[in-house]
Amino acid sequence: MQKAAFSIQHPFPREADARLPRLPGRQPGKRISLMLMPPHPETEEEKVLAANLAFYEALRSLDIDRMEAVWLQEDWVRCLHPGWELLVGWEEVQRSWAAIFHSTGQMLVSISRPLVQIVGDTAWVSCLEDVTIAQTDGISSALIEATNIFIRQRGRWLLVHRQTTPLPGKTSSTQAQILQ
Repeated sequence: MQKAAFSIQHPFPREADARLPRLPGRQPGKRISLMLMPPHPETEEEKVLAANLAFYEALRSLDIDRMEAVWLQEDWVRCLHPGWELLVGWEEVQRSWAAIFHSTGQMLVSISRPLVQIVGDTAWVSCLEDVTIAQTDGISSALIEATNIFIRQRGRWLLVHRQTTPLPGKTSSTQAQILQ
């Protein structure tokens, strides 16, 4: 997905009952949902996966408060959106999410193949993201390889670094209307 997909000047109107059509040729694969997580994660791996899924719920909901809740807000955190320059520091990262959320009408994100590694108070999740975004000029979709790095602070896993790269040949864009 290119940066242009996140930089539309006029936000698409948000409608609670709007639905995105499924693009032809997309393989759904195994999806992870918060509903599949235990209500009270017990193992550290479950806690990291729950933190990772909370990030994707914030992304899907386009809710900046939820996004702020999953990040460690320090001047050394980093984020690399597809097609963007590396963002350094919470202020830059937060502004980027606010701009993305402002210019996006609806975002559907599902993840597959989450791989978790924990070393001490650091953990990372590598996964595939299937992202579909509705904006005023149509719908864009991409399959993205993502790595989210977390640190444990006061018993909570918080995001400190996110790096993404679109997979070649897996993007599509459609001029379509949101179905209501």
